[in-house]
Amino acid sequence: MNISHIEHLGIAVDNLEESIKYYEGVLGLKCYAIEEVADQKVKTAFFMVGSTKIELLESTSPDGPIGKFIEKKGPGIHHLAFAVKDTDEALKTAEERGVRLIDKVSRKGAEGLNIGFLHPKSTHGVLTELCSKKQ
Repeated sequence: MNISHIEHLGIAVDNLEESIKYYEGVLGLKCYAIEEVADQKVKTAFFMVGSTKIELLESTSPDGPIGKFIEKKGPGIHHLAFAVKDTDEALKTAEERGVRLIDKVSRKGAEGLNIGFLHPKSTHGVLTELCSKKQ
């Protein structure tokens, strides 16, 4: 699978604007991008911490994945994302190794990345995202 680094940590939030104020005003981080990913029903904000990103995720619809997550578990850590060379190849490898997939093939995510998720029932309770730059 050849993971190169932690790409980002995804955090589900109720209110993106209020959360950005905390990360900037209290922690001293700088939001460098805000983006809506319509097909995932989410609005995101990104911060750099060293070479790792924090991605805040606000649902744009109660029936979206983040809306459902917050309804069930409340705001907090949603997923851990790893950078790989090729998301489709990494998903195939994970499936061959017995991991249950959410995505059989990659799809477009925030920042133009190719993304795919591994099911938390196969990853010891951690929703795991695999990301690669567009090829």
